[in-house]
Amino acid sequence: MSPSEHDLFFLPLGGTGEIGMNMNLYGHDDQWLMVDCGVTFPKPGRVSADGTRHHSGEPDTQMPDPEFIAARKDLLAGLIITHAHEDHIGAVPYLWHKLRCPVYCTRFTAEVLKKKLAEHGLLHQVKIIVPETGERVAIGPFEVEFLALTHSVPDPNALMIRTAAGNVFHTGDWKLDPEPVVGHGYKQETFTRLAQEGVLAMVCDSTNATVAGHSASEGDLYDGLRHYIESAKGRVIVTCFGSNIARLLTLSHVADDTGRYMGLYGRSMINMHQCAKRAGVWPFSAGSVDTGHLGYLPRHEVLAVATGSQGEPHTALRRLAAGTHPDFELEPGDRVIFSARAIPGNEEAIQGIIDQLHSIGVEVITADDAELPIHASGHPAQEELETLYRWVQPEIAIPVHGEDVHMKAHAALAKGCGVPRTLTGRNGDLFMLAPVPGIQRQKVRTGRLGWEKGALVRVV
Repeated sequence: MSPSEHDLFFLPLGGTGEIGMNMNLYGHDDQWLMVDCGVTFPKPGRVSADGTRHHSGEPDTQMPDPEFIAARKDLLAGLIITHAHEDHIGAVPYLWHKLRCPVYCTRFTAEVLKKKLAEHGLLHQVKIIVPETGERVAIGPFEVEFLALTHSVPDPNALMIRTAAGNVFHTGDWKLDPEPVVGHGYKQETFTRLAQEGVLAMVCDSTNATVAGHSASEGDLYDGLRHYIESAKGRVIVTCFGSNIARLLTLSHVADDTGRYMGLYGRSMINMHQCAKRAGVWPFSAGSVDTGHLGYLPRHEVLAVATGSQGEPHTALRRLAAGTHPDFELEPGDRVIFSARAIPGNEEAIQGIIDQLHSIGVEVITADDAELPIHASGHPAQEELETLYRWVQPEIAIPVHGEDVHMKAHAALAKGCGVPRTLTGRNGDLFMLAPVPGIQRQKVRTGRLGWEKGALVRVV
């Protein structure tokens, strides 16, 4: 299977028909371009009160099987990482030896990738190219423009992929956030300009295609977070995703404004904070204190930000709930704020940790309980999808990054926006965009690879 100079193919190997584990290929003129190389995690098994997870039998980390492109790695022109979330970047250290191509990503994403590669002894083996937002880069027969959009991590980029056979707009993960707090924003004219040029296909995030309205802005969360932190009489622990640098910055401002000292708990959160500093997206005026000091402060001066919002074992929040954290023990009257929503499949684990916290007299506030907003999704709801389709005006809509229910809702919305054609499929389906749009099914075998105890295993 080799695309000619007249062909333009889209081949998802992961992330289409599921949320997570993204890996996409574009084929043109006898070469391929990969977009994203991510992992996913199995649904957590039963978690005991001490935080021990009873293993589900699946490997701890799973990633797409790259067998199709690994067999053609000489034809792989490059790999683009759209942003620094694990489901888009996490498989690079595990799979790069099968790909061995240059990696393109912007500044914050590059810092996160360097950290991961260093942990695997690959830092000086992988060629990382860091384009500026708005720059056009020639990657084999593909000319790729990196376009600014907003998400729940700094410096996310959409891609305009130009070829002699047609142009594809690949959104990556995104939302239309008028006040993203950190990182670049977006401009309407960036996308209306694409419509004037002509977009053959728009490959777009479907995560919240079933959600009405418009997603909340990160800039709208300060008041709610301040209210629930300022009104607490004891310690406050906020749990959120460590990659959400905007949320950490908002919490830093709240700490300053309420007379509390903020400390970060959890290796992934600390790593992301360090990457944000190195990438220049964390202001020097905002800070945090050494977590070892928080245990010696009066309780009303403590604001701890901890990993573990999904109930994962061995995270900082899990150890605090179990009373096994070395820095301090939670007491009755302390408050835990979940500034995150449950990823589907994690509800039982999250409820287990909430029950642990309640058993020791700790008050828990979740995004569902709160009367004021304390969490904002990083993905577009229906109004944002409709807006972007009006701006870009593609000839074909291809929903990805979602389960069947999300992609079907997305396809119906695109049709309602006047998109002439929608193509929906699953991992391994070959989307033929030019010269004649269509889908060839069951032509490419896909699967999952799992990483467990230092061994790469195939998940059937």
